[in-house]
Amino acid sequence: MINLKEEANLKRLIKIGSIIIGILVIIILSGSVYFNATYPKAVPVPEVKVEMTAERIERGKYLVNNVALCLDCHSTRDFSKYSGPIKPGTEGMGGEVFGKELGLPGTIPVKNITPAALGEWTDGEIIRAITSGINKHGEALFPVMPYTNYHNISEEDLYSIVAYIRTLKPIKNEVGEKELDFPLNYIVKTLPLDSYKPHKAPEKSDMKAYGKYLVTIASCNDCHTKSEDGEPIAGFELAGGAEINLPIGIIRSANLTPDVETGLGAWTKEQFIQRFKSMATDQVKNMEVQQGSFNTIMPWTMYGGMTEEDLGAIYEYLHSLKPVKNMVVKFTPAKTKM
Repeated sequence: MINLKEEANLKRLIKIGSIIIGILVIIILSGSVYFNATYPKAVPVPEVKVEMTAERIERGKYLVNNVALCLDCHSTRDFSKYSGPIKPGTEGMGGEVFGKELGLPGTIPVKNITPAALGEWTDGEIIRAITSGINKHGEALFPVMPYTNYHNISEEDLYSIVAYIRTLKPIKNEVGEKELDFPLNYIVKTLPLDSYKPHKAPEKSDMKAYGKYLVTIASCNDCHTKSEDGEPIAGFELAGGAEINLPIGIIRSANLTPDVETGLGAWTKEQFIQRFKSMATDQVKNMEVQQGSFNTIMPWTMYGGMTEEDLGAIYEYLHSLKPVKNMVVKFTPAKTKM
């Protein structure tokens, strides 16, 4: 039996415990309110109106389709065909979902970037989203959108991308919101970058510098560098080996450093360019892939549309890198269930 003194002590402990829990709840809620009010940090919307010239629209078309590859993610790709070319009629409509099957901590639907969705966005709001990772409503974008790379796009190329996106066929397609696991749902709010500072691209005559520029805005590093706990492994920049788990098995990215045995060291510039250009043919774009067989997520058919001059600049830059010996097994088939 509990005597009166023990009962009083028990009630006192319960009261003290309740007060402590209440204080902790208030602290947590206050911290959450403060955090959500503070992040993402305020990045002003650039006051700019992009002039829609024919030259800009043409340049933007090239960048969006063949270099920065905005339409690679913001359209539907047909993986019944080699390299997953874009399904005609889906250009820019979004709707694909990156989820836990790709190792991501939640579900991230790809947004609609046609005028049907961006019609009420200002050019400045689009620029802020592309270069800082903050949408029209002040919300942080998940960095599967490579705004850290796009932060390096030249002002003129950025304006060209905006101009071209404005010309896409409007497609009504409501896309859901991202749902991220804790604690990433908080961490992602701290990731957006500061305001974009306008700058020029390197001169094309400086092939290595211009090649580095193209490699950066093409986000080659994102797929061709191994990472650990979400961070690139130092010393393995562009050395391949990054793994992507798919139902058909594990696909690994190629080593792009000039190592002779495991990378591009034995490739000539002509071979490098021809490799890409051969992927832009109608024959490749229509090449059927049997279900369960190897296919690549590398958007060859889009990158294959780059000019030989730009591909040559990329080659020059890649061959200026430190060779990294890293033998990559490009595909490990999934184990067949018995």
